[in-house]
Amino acid sequence: MDKHAIVSLGRAVIETEAAAVSALLQRIDDQFVSACSCMLSCTGRIIVSGVGKSGHVASKIAATLASTGTPAFFLHPAEAGHGDMGMIKREDVVLALSNSGETPEVNALLPSLKRLGIRLIAMTGKPASTLARHADIHIDVSVEQEACPLGLAPTSSTTVAMVMGDALAVALLQARGFTQEDFARSHPAGQLGRKLLLHICDIMHSGPDIPVVNESATVSQTIVEMTRKRLGMSAIVDNDGHVSGIYTDGDLRRTLDAGLDPHTTPISRVMSRNSKHIAPDALAVEAVQMMEAYAIQGLLVVDHDRQLLGALNFQDLLKAGVV
Repeated sequence: MDKHAIVSLGRAVIETEAAAVSALLQRIDDQFVSACSCMLSCTGRIIVSGVGKSGHVASKIAATLASTGTPAFFLHPAEAGHGDMGMIKREDVVLALSNSGETPEVNALLPSLKRLGIRLIAMTGKPASTLARHADIHIDVSVEQEACPLGLAPTSSTTVAMVMGDALAVALLQARGFTQEDFARSHPAGQLGRKLLLHICDIMHSGPDIPVVNESATVSQTIVEMTRKRLGMSAIVDNDGHVSGIYTDGDLRRTLDAGLDPHTTPISRVMSRNSKHIAPDALAVEAVQMMEAYAIQGLLVVDHDRQLLGALNFQDLLKAGVV
Protein backbone atom coordinates (compact mmCIF):
# COMPACT_ATOMS: atom_id res chain seq x y z
CA MET A 1 0.00 0.00 0.00
CA ASP A 2 1.25 3.45 -0.84
CA LYS A 3 0.99 6.49 1.40
CA HIS A 4 -2.22 7.80 -0.15
CA ALA A 5 -3.99 4.45 0.21
CA ILE A 6 -3.04 4.27 3.90
CA VAL A 7 -4.26 7.81 4.53
CA SER A 8 -7.51 7.09 2.66
CA LEU A 9 -8.16 3.95 4.68
CA GLY A 10 -7.43 5.69 7.98
CA ARG A 11 -9.82 8.50 7.15
CA ALA A 12 -12.49 6.05 6.02
CA VAL A 13 -12.36 4.29 9.38
CA ILE A 14 -12.77 7.56 11.26
CA GLU A 15 -15.62 8.69 9.01
CA THR A 16 -17.43 5.38 9.42
CA GLU A 17 -17.11 5.39 13.18
CA ALA A 18 -18.02 9.08 13.44
CA ALA A 19 -21.21 8.41 11.46
CA ALA A 20 -22.05 5.50 13.76
CA VAL A 21 -21.58 7.69 16.83
CA SER A 22 -23.72 10.46 15.32
CA ALA A 23 -26.53 7.97 14.80
CA LEU A 24 -26.60 7.44 18.57
CA LEU A 25 -28.21 10.83 19.06
CA GLN A 26 -31.54 9.32 18.08
CA ARG A 27 -31.08 6.54 20.67
CA ILE A 28 -31.07 8.92 23.63
CA ASP A 29 -34.73 8.12 24.15
CA ASP A 30 -37.13 6.71 26.74
CA GLN A 31 -35.07 3.52 27.04
CA PHE A 32 -31.99 5.59 27.84
CA VAL A 33 -33.94 7.54 30.45
CA SER A 34 -35.28 4.29 31.94
CA ALA A 35 -31.76 2.89 32.14
CA CYS A 36 -30.53 5.99 33.96
CA SER A 37 -33.50 5.89 36.36
CA CYS A 38 -32.89 2.22 37.03
CA MET A 39 -29.25 2.84 37.86
CA LEU A 40 -30.04 5.87 40.00
CA SER A 41 -32.52 3.90 42.08
CA CYS A 42 -30.09 1.00 42.52
CA THR A 43 -29.20 0.57 46.18
CA GLY A 44 -26.48 -1.92 45.36
CA ARG A 45 -23.95 -1.82 42.55
CA ILE A 46 -24.01 -1.85 38.78
CA ILE A 47 -22.57 -5.14 37.53
CA VAL A 48 -21.28 -4.71 33.98
CA SER A 49 -20.65 -7.86 31.94
CA GLY A 50 -19.61 -8.93 28.47
CA VAL A 51 -17.29 -11.27 26.54
CA GLY A 52 -14.49 -10.56 24.08
CA LYS A 53 -14.35 -7.02 22.74
CA SER A 54 -17.69 -6.31 24.44
CA GLY A 55 -16.05 -7.47 27.64
CA HIS A 56 -13.25 -4.95 27.25
CA VAL A 57 -15.81 -2.20 26.66
CA ALA A 58 -17.85 -3.41 29.64
CA SER A 59 -14.77 -3.26 31.86
CA LYS A 60 -14.13 0.34 30.79
CA ILE A 61 -17.75 1.32 31.39
CA ALA A 62 -17.65 -0.19 34.87
CA ALA A 63 -14.48 1.76 35.65
CA THR A 64 -16.00 5.01 34.38
CA LEU A 65 -19.17 4.49 36.40
CA ALA A 66 -17.22 3.71 39.57
CA SER A 67 -15.00 6.77 39.20
CA THR A 68 -17.95 9.12 38.67
CA GLY A 69 -20.12 8.25 41.64
CA THR A 70 -21.93 5.08 40.58
CA PRO A 71 -20.55 1.99 42.39
CA ALA A 72 -19.83 -0.60 39.72
CA PHE A 73 -17.54 -3.45 38.78
CA PHE A 74 -16.94 -5.77 35.85
CA LEU A 75 -17.97 -9.42 36.04
CA HIS A 76 -16.91 -11.92 33.39
CA PRO A 77 -20.01 -13.98 32.51
CA ALA A 78 -18.04 -17.21 32.17
CA GLU A 79 -16.67 -16.80 35.69
CA ALA A 80 -20.16 -15.95 36.94
CA GLY A 81 -21.29 -19.39 35.85
CA HIS A 82 -18.57 -20.96 37.96
CA GLY A 83 -19.15 -19.31 41.31
CA ASP A 84 -18.86 -15.57 40.76
CA MET A 85 -22.64 -15.32 40.50
CA GLY A 86 -22.42 -15.06 44.26
CA MET A 87 -21.00 -11.56 43.78
CA ILE A 88 -24.40 -10.35 42.53
CA LYS A 89 -27.02 -9.38 45.11
CA ARG A 90 -30.73 -8.74 44.73
CA GLU A 91 -30.29 -4.99 45.11
CA ASP A 92 -27.80 -4.83 42.21
CA VAL A 93 -28.48 -3.98 38.58
CA VAL A 94 -26.80 -5.86 35.72
CA LEU A 95 -25.71 -4.08 32.54
CA ALA A 96 -24.94 -6.73 29.92
CA LEU A 97 -23.19 -6.00 26.63
CA SER A 98 -23.39 -8.18 23.52
CA ASN A 99 -23.39 -6.85 19.98
CA SER A 100 -25.24 -9.90 18.68
CA GLY A 101 -27.38 -10.34 21.77
CA GLU A 102 -26.75 -14.07 21.40
CA THR A 103 -23.46 -14.50 23.28
CA PRO A 104 -23.83 -17.92 25.01
CA GLU A 105 -21.88 -16.98 28.15
CA VAL A 106 -23.99 -13.87 28.68
CA ASN A 107 -27.34 -15.46 27.93
CA ALA A 108 -26.51 -18.35 30.26
CA LEU A 109 -26.90 -15.87 33.12
CA LEU A 110 -30.49 -14.95 32.23
CA PRO A 111 -32.26 -17.72 34.21
CA SER A 112 -30.25 -16.96 37.36
CA LEU A 113 -30.85 -13.22 37.08
CA LYS A 114 -34.59 -13.73 36.60
CA ARG A 115 -34.75 -16.16 39.51
CA LEU A 116 -33.09 -13.62 41.81
CA GLY A 117 -35.28 -10.80 40.53
CA ILE A 118 -32.29 -8.73 39.45
CA ARG A 119 -33.01 -5.94 37.00
CA LEU A 120 -31.24 -6.34 33.67
CA ILE A 121 -30.24 -3.60 31.24
CA ALA A 122 -29.04 -4.93 27.88
CA MET A 123 -26.89 -3.03 25.40
CA THR A 124 -26.98 -4.83 22.05
CA GLY A 125 -26.92 -4.22 18.32
CA LYS A 126 -29.90 -6.53 17.75
CA PRO A 127 -33.19 -5.36 19.35
CA ALA A 128 -34.84 -8.71 18.46
CA SER A 129 -32.09 -10.82 20.04
CA THR A 130 -32.49 -13.17 23.00
CA LEU A 131 -30.66 -10.83 25.40
CA ALA A 132 -32.65 -7.79 24.28
CA ARG A 133 -35.99 -9.59 24.62
CA HIS A 134 -35.27 -10.87 28.13
CA ALA A 135 -33.93 -7.57 29.44
CA ASP A 136 -36.00 -5.17 31.51
CA ILE A 137 -34.50 -2.30 29.52
CA HIS A 138 -32.80 -2.45 26.13
CA ILE A 139 -30.44 0.17 24.69
CA ASP A 140 -29.93 -0.09 20.96
CA VAL A 141 -26.28 0.32 19.92
CA SER A 142 -26.59 -1.14 16.43
CA VAL A 143 -24.39 0.16 13.60
CA GLU A 144 -24.89 0.10 9.85
CA GLN A 145 -21.38 -1.18 9.23
CA GLU A 146 -18.13 -1.93 10.95
CA ALA A 147 -15.14 0.20 10.02
CA CYS A 148 -13.20 -2.97 9.24
CA PRO A 149 -13.00 -3.41 5.42
CA LEU A 150 -13.92 -7.07 5.91
CA GLY A 151 -16.93 -6.12 8.02
CA LEU A 152 -15.74 -8.56 10.67
CA ALA A 153 -13.56 -6.93 13.33
CA PRO A 154 -15.57 -5.11 16.03
CA THR A 155 -14.77 -1.45 15.37
CA SER A 156 -17.77 0.81 14.93
CA SER A 157 -19.80 -1.41 17.24
CA THR A 158 -17.32 -1.22 20.11
CA THR A 159 -16.87 2.53 19.65
CA VAL A 160 -20.62 3.07 19.78
CA ALA A 161 -20.99 0.91 22.89
CA MET A 162 -18.18 2.82 24.58
CA VAL A 163 -19.78 6.17 23.77
CA MET A 164 -23.18 5.02 25.01
CA GLY A 165 -21.55 3.88 28.23
CA ASP A 166 -19.98 7.31 28.64
CA ALA A 167 -23.38 8.92 28.01
CA LEU A 168 -24.91 6.82 30.79
CA ALA A 169 -22.06 7.58 33.21
CA VAL A 170 -22.11 11.33 32.60
CA ALA A 171 -25.91 11.52 32.82
CA LEU A 172 -25.72 9.72 36.18
CA LEU A 173 -22.86 11.95 37.32
CA GLN A 174 -24.95 15.04 36.63
CA ALA A 175 -28.08 13.58 38.20
CA ARG A 176 -26.20 12.71 41.40
CA GLY A 177 -24.70 16.21 41.68
CA PHE A 178 -21.23 14.70 41.50
CA THR A 179 -18.62 17.41 42.14
CA GLN A 180 -14.91 17.97 41.54
CA GLU A 181 -14.31 17.12 45.20
CA ASP A 182 -16.19 13.83 44.77
CA PHE A 183 -14.08 13.06 41.70
CA ALA A 184 -10.91 13.82 43.63
CA ARG A 185 -11.89 11.38 46.37
CA SER A 186 -12.23 8.70 43.71
CA HIS A 187 -8.83 9.64 42.26
CA PRO A 188 -6.62 10.39 45.28
CA ALA A 189 -3.45 9.48 43.34
CA GLY A 190 -4.31 11.66 40.33
CA GLN A 191 -3.34 15.29 39.87
CA LEU A 192 -6.88 16.54 40.45
CA GLY A 193 -7.08 14.48 43.62
CA ARG A 194 -3.85 15.97 44.90
CA LYS A 195 -5.05 19.48 44.05
CA LEU A 196 -8.36 19.10 45.84
CA LEU A 197 -7.38 16.88 48.76
CA LEU A 198 -3.81 17.86 49.67
CA HIS A 199 -3.53 20.52 52.37
CA ILE A 200 -0.67 22.84 53.23
CA CYS A 201 -0.01 20.99 56.49
CA ASP A 202 0.62 17.81 54.45
CA ILE A 203 3.60 19.25 52.57
CA MET A 204 4.97 22.18 54.60
CA HIS A 205 8.31 22.15 56.40
CA SER A 206 7.72 22.30 60.14
CA GLY A 207 9.58 22.24 63.46
CA PRO A 208 13.38 22.34 63.09
CA ASP A 209 13.08 22.31 59.28
CA ILE A 210 11.60 25.83 59.20
CA PRO A 211 14.13 28.50 58.18
CA VAL A 212 13.67 31.14 60.87
CA VAL A 213 15.68 33.80 62.70
CA ASN A 214 14.83 36.38 65.33
CA GLU A 215 14.34 39.95 64.16
CA SER A 216 17.47 40.88 66.12
CA ALA A 217 19.66 38.73 63.83
CA THR A 218 22.02 40.13 61.25
CA VAL A 219 21.80 39.56 57.51
CA SER A 220 24.78 37.19 57.61
CA GLN A 221 23.13 35.06 60.31
CA THR A 222 20.00 34.94 58.18
CA ILE A 223 22.01 33.86 55.14
CA VAL A 224 23.47 30.99 57.15
CA GLU A 225 19.96 29.87 58.14
CA MET A 226 18.70 30.15 54.55
CA THR A 227 21.64 28.10 53.30
CA ARG A 228 21.11 25.44 55.95
CA LYS A 229 17.36 25.00 55.30
CA ARG A 230 17.53 25.40 51.48
CA LEU A 231 14.14 27.01 50.88
CA GLY A 232 15.48 30.24 49.41
CA MET A 233 14.03 32.28 52.24
CA SER A 234 13.81 32.69 56.00
CA ALA A 235 11.01 33.74 58.28
CA ILE A 236 11.73 36.62 60.67
CA VAL A 237 9.96 36.38 64.02
CA ASP A 238 9.74 38.39 67.24
CA ASN A 239 10.49 36.98 70.68
CA ASP A 240 7.02 35.44 70.89
CA GLY A 241 7.32 33.57 67.60
CA HIS A 242 5.04 35.89 65.65
CA VAL A 243 6.03 36.58 62.08
CA SER A 244 7.54 40.03 61.55
CA GLY A 245 8.56 39.52 57.95
CA ILE A 246 10.43 37.38 55.44
CA TYR A 247 13.85 37.52 53.81
CA THR A 248 14.36 35.89 50.42
CA ASP A 249 17.09 35.34 47.86
CA GLY A 250 15.73 38.40 46.06
CA ASP A 251 16.04 40.50 49.21
CA LEU A 252 19.64 39.33 49.56
CA ARG A 253 20.50 40.52 46.06
CA ARG A 254 18.94 43.90 46.81
CA THR A 255 20.91 44.12 50.06
CA LEU A 256 24.20 43.47 48.28
CA ASP A 257 23.31 45.88 45.47
CA ALA A 258 22.77 48.58 48.11
CA GLY A 259 26.33 48.00 49.39
CA LEU A 260 25.20 47.07 52.91
CA ASP A 261 27.49 45.02 55.13
CA PRO A 262 25.78 41.65 55.83
CA HIS A 263 27.74 41.24 59.09
CA THR A 264 26.50 44.45 60.67
CA THR A 265 23.18 45.13 58.99
CA PRO A 266 20.21 43.98 61.12
CA ILE A 267 17.75 41.81 59.26
CA SER A 268 14.89 43.96 60.51
CA ARG A 269 16.21 46.79 58.34
CA VAL A 270 16.06 44.89 55.02
CA MET A 271 13.39 42.22 55.49
CA SER A 272 10.06 42.36 53.65
CA ARG A 273 7.46 43.22 56.28
CA ASN A 274 4.36 42.55 54.18
CA SER A 275 5.09 38.86 53.72
CA LYS A 276 2.53 36.59 52.14
CA HIS A 277 1.35 33.75 54.29
CA ILE A 278 -1.15 30.90 54.25
CA ALA A 279 -3.04 28.81 56.80
CA PRO A 280 -2.08 25.16 57.42
CA ASP A 281 -5.59 23.90 56.58
CA ALA A 282 -5.67 25.66 53.19
CA LEU A 283 -5.51 23.53 50.06
CA ALA A 284 -2.10 23.17 48.46
CA VAL A 285 -3.55 24.45 45.19
CA GLU A 286 -4.27 27.76 46.95
CA ALA A 287 -0.54 28.13 47.54
CA VAL A 288 0.05 27.65 43.80
CA GLN A 289 -2.48 30.37 43.03
CA MET A 290 -0.91 32.77 45.53
CA MET A 291 2.61 32.22 44.24
CA GLU A 292 1.47 32.79 40.68
CA ALA A 293 -0.57 35.88 41.59
CA TYR A 294 2.24 37.57 43.55
CA ALA A 295 5.17 36.18 41.50
CA ILE A 296 6.82 34.69 44.59
CA GLN A 297 8.58 31.37 45.20
CA GLY A 298 7.74 30.70 48.85
CA LEU A 299 5.15 31.11 51.57
CA LEU A 300 5.14 31.14 55.34
CA VAL A 301 2.48 29.11 57.13
CA VAL A 302 0.91 30.86 60.10
CA ASP A 303 -2.11 30.58 62.37
CA HIS A 304 -4.70 33.31 62.94
CA ASP A 305 -2.33 35.06 65.38
CA ARG A 306 0.54 35.05 62.84
CA GLN A 307 2.35 32.43 64.90
CA LEU A 308 4.85 30.69 62.62
CA LEU A 309 3.88 27.06 61.93
CA GLY A 310 5.76 26.15 58.75
CA ALA A 311 7.13 27.16 55.37
CA LEU A 312 7.08 25.86 51.82
CA ASN A 313 8.35 26.83 48.40
CA PHE A 314 7.40 26.14 44.80
CA GLN A 315 9.61 23.06 44.69
CA ASP A 316 7.58 21.49 47.48
CA LEU A 317 4.43 21.91 45.38
CA LEU A 318 6.18 20.37 42.37
CA LYS A 319 7.33 17.36 44.40
CA ALA A 320 3.80 16.88 45.75
CA GLY A 321 2.45 16.82 42.19
CA VAL A 322 0.15 19.78 42.74
CA VAL A 323 1.67 21.77 39.88
